[in-house]
Amino acid sequence: MPVNIEDKKKQIKEEIEKLQYEMKIELPQRIAEARAKGDLKENAEYHAARERQSFVQARIAYLSKQLSLMDSIDISSIEQGKVEFGSLVTVRNLDTDEVIEFTIVTPNEVDASAGKISLSSPIGRALHKKTVGDEVTVQIPAGTKRFRIEKLVTIHGEELSL
Repeated sequence: MPVNIEDKKKQIKEEIEKLQYEMKIELPQRIAEARAKGDLKENAEYHAARERQSFVQARIAYLSKQLSLMDSIDISSIEQGKVEFGSLVTVRNLDTDEVIEFTIVTPNEVDASAGKISLSSPIGRALHKKTVGDEVTVQIPAGTKRFRIEKLVTIHGEELSL
């Protein structure tokens, strides 16, 4: 499935809301309860709550930045019919005949084991702006790979195949 920006934004907003609730309601309570137990120097609960508070603040900042980036994406400026951000690309390894599926995501969402690659990865750079039927050669740490694009579903929802 190609990247759906609106779904992604919804997921991010939901996570931000949960974290903000934790930050404003749950963590202050945990900190107050731990503080009430006395000596803060050796109070593991207090230190754990403060550590969690720092993590939650950083995560909210990170997600807010991601949301801002998502808001700045203009789908109409993304070229149609070619591999671009948000595309789902099915390729055939021309040496092994293996069929592999890649989703082109932002660099922060990369998960090679799940087939999520960015345009800045070696395979992403090779596939960028290519279309169905095109063949690419990619130099990766494991050696040289040759792929042919067999199917492409763009962020616009258009589906192209051999």
